[in-house]
Amino acid sequence: MNPSTEASSNRQGIAYVVSRMEWYWNLSRLLLDENMSKECLEGSRLDLENAVTQLYAKLLLYQMRSVCYYHRNRFATWMRDLVKLEDWSGTLSDLQAAERALQQDCLQYNTIEIRNRLSTIADAAAAQQRKLDNIDSAIREQTTQQATFHKTDADASCIRALRTTDPRDDKVRIEAFKGGLLKGSYRWVLDNAAFQQWRNDSNGQLLWIKGDPGKGKTMLLCGIIDELQNTIGSTATISYFFCQATNVKINNATAVLRGLLYMLISRRPKLIKHVHQRYAEAGTSLFEDANAWVALTEIFVHVLQDLSLDTTTYMLIDGLDECSIDLSKLLSFIAKQSSAFPGVKWTVSSRNWPAIQEQLNGAGHKLSLELNAASVAAAVESFTNQRVDQLAKQKGYKPELRSAVLDKMRSNAEGTFLWVALACHSLQETRNWNVLEKLERLPPGLNSLYERMLEQIECEDVAETCLRVLAATAVLYRPATVSELVALVELPKACGDLDSVRDIIALCGSFLTLQEDTVYFVHQSANDYLNQQASDRIFTSGKQEINHAIYLRSMKAMHSTLHRNMYSLDSHGFLVNDLQRPDPDPLRASRYSCEHWIDHFCDSSPISTHHRADLQEGGSLATFIQTKYLYWLEALGLCRSLLKGVLSMAKLEGVIKVKPT
Repeated sequence: MNPSTEASSNRQGIAYVVSRMEWYWNLSRLLLDENMSKECLEGSRLDLENAVTQLYAKLLLYQMRSVCYYHRNRFATWMRDLVKLEDWSGTLSDLQAAERALQQDCLQYNTIEIRNRLSTIADAAAAQQRKLDNIDSAIREQTTQQATFHKTDADASCIRALRTTDPRDDKVRIEAFKGGLLKGSYRWVLDNAAFQQWRNDSNGQLLWIKGDPGKGKTMLLCGIIDELQNTIGSTATISYFFCQATNVKINNATAVLRGLLYMLISRRPKLIKHVHQRYAEAGTSLFEDANAWVALTEIFVHVLQDLSLDTTTYMLIDGLDECSIDLSKLLSFIAKQSSAFPGVKWTVSSRNWPAIQEQLNGAGHKLSLELNAASVAAAVESFTNQRVDQLAKQKGYKPELRSAVLDKMRSNAEGTFLWVALACHSLQETRNWNVLEKLERLPPGLNSLYERMLEQIECEDVAETCLRVLAATAVLYRPATVSELVALVELPKACGDLDSVRDIIALCGSFLTLQEDTVYFVHQSANDYLNQQASDRIFTSGKQEINHAIYLRSMKAMHSTLHRNMYSLDSHGFLVNDLQRPDPDPLRASRYSCEHWIDHFCDSSPISTHHRADLQEGGSLATFIQTKYLYWLEALGLCRSLLKGVLSMAKLEGVIKVKPT
C-alpha cells in the first residue's frame, strides 16, 4: 500500500464519518424518542437503540484515531501507512457494513412522519457533505501550495549560490561613477549601420564593439541595454555582465556564465529547472570547483535551447579584455553558441586585442570605434559640454571661464571620454583663479595624463603613503573596503583611522575612487599604467615584496581578530543563509585577509628567504597553522568562502613543495 493512498483513504473516511455523525445523532433523536408512535414495539426499540449506540461508538472511535493520526510525527505516520498498520480502508468498509445493517432495521419504522423527517435530515447531510468536499479541496490546494513554497525555497537557495554579483547593481555603480548615463554619449550607435544590421539580421547573431581604452565602450553597452529594455519591453529577455580585471569575482569566464545565468533566471524563473537538479546533487561546488566551467557550459546550452523556443534573447558582455582567466574558453563558447541558436543575439565589447580578433573574426558583425571616429568625437563633445556645465554650476564659473575650459577640453580630449572625466575630476578641487593654469598643464592622451597625475602625487607631503596605497591596490585580488585597506597597508600612525585613509585615497583620485566605502580603480587603463609604465616608481622593491608585505599584514590582522565563535552564535550547525552579521562585524577589517592571504603568500617568490623563514618552526605561517587554523576555517564559513579556502590550501601545498635552492 502506498502511504499516499493510505492518507487518501483516511481523508475519505473522515468526510464519511463526520457526515454520518450528524445523521445518526438526529436519527437517534427521531427513532428513539419516548413519545414516538405506539406502533413502535418496546423490545424492537431497545434493539434499535443498541444498534445505533454501537454504530455511533464506532464512528466516534474512528474520529479519535484520525485525530491522533494527524498529530503524530510525519515520519512515523509515513512508516505506519507504508505497512498498512492503520488499515483505514478496511475500517471504513466495516463502518459502512454496520450502517447498512442498521438501515435494514430501520425500515420497519418507516412511517410517514419518519420518512418526512428523514428526508429533511438527508438534505442536511448532503449539504454537510458538500461543505466537507469543499474543505477537502481546500486542504488539497493548501498542500499543493506548501509543496510549491518548499520548491521555491530550494530554488532560492540555488539562485543565491549561483550569484557572484548582480550585474544590475554593477550597471548602476558604473553609471554613477561616470557621472550618469548621458544619451548624447551613445545615441549615435543606434543608427549605426553595423548595429542596425546586427539587430535586423537573422543570421549574424554576434556584434563585437571594439576600441581603445577610454573610448566609452562600457557606457555604449549601458546605453544599448537601456534602449533594448525600452523598445522591446517584456517581449524579449536581456541578460548582461560587466567584467572587471581587478576583481577576482568577476574577472573570469566562469563568473561571466554565472552572472548571465543569474540574470536570465531572475527574469525567467522557470529556467531554474536547468540548474536545480545539478545543484541538488553537487551544492555550491557546482559553481566553484575545477569542473565548474564544464558544468556551467552544459547548463547554459540547455538554457539557450529553452530560450530559443521562446522570444528573442539578448546577451551583452562588457570588457572581454578584462576577463583575466580562461578568456580563450569564453571566446570559443561565445563564437560557437552565437551561431547555434538563431533566437539568441550577443553583443560584446573589448579593446583591439589580436587574440580576441582571432577568435571572433568571422563570427558576426564588428563595430570599430576607431572607424567611427567622427561619431565618437561628436559623442565626446556632447559629454564634454554636459560635464563642463555641471562643473561650472558647481564651482560658479563666469561665462568666459566656462568657455575657456570647454575649448581647452575639446582640443585635448582626442575623442576620449575618460580624459574628460579625469580632467573634470582634477578641476573640482582647484580654485577658479588657478583653473586655466592647471588645465594647461594637463597633457592630451591618457598615458600622458596619468603621468602628470602621478607627478602631482609624488609632490604631496604624504607621497610615500599614497604610493604605498597605490602599489597595494594594484596587486589586490578584488576591490578592498577602507577598513580592509587599513589592515593591508602599513600607514603612518597619524593616518591609521578610516577618515585619514579616505583622504589619502582622495589624493590618489586620478587613479582611485571610493564607492560605498570600497576602493576601485577609476578605469582599467589606470591599473595598466601603474603595473606597466609606472611599475618602477610604484613597486620600488618589486611586486614580490609588496605581496609579501600584504601577506604579513594579513597574518597580523587575522591573529588579532580570529577566535572561537566570532559571531557569538547560540548553537552549532547554524545555516549560513540564516546568518545575520553582527554590527559591528568582527571580520570587517580582516575579511579580505582571510580570503586571499594565501594568494599573496604564493605571489611572493616561492624560493625566497622570506618563504623559508615563514615556513620554519616559529615562522609566521607555521605559527598561524598551529594556533589559528580552525578559527580561520570558521571565518571562511562566516564569509561564505569555505570552498575558496580549500582551493587556496591546495595552491599553498603546491608552492610549499617547491624546493628552495
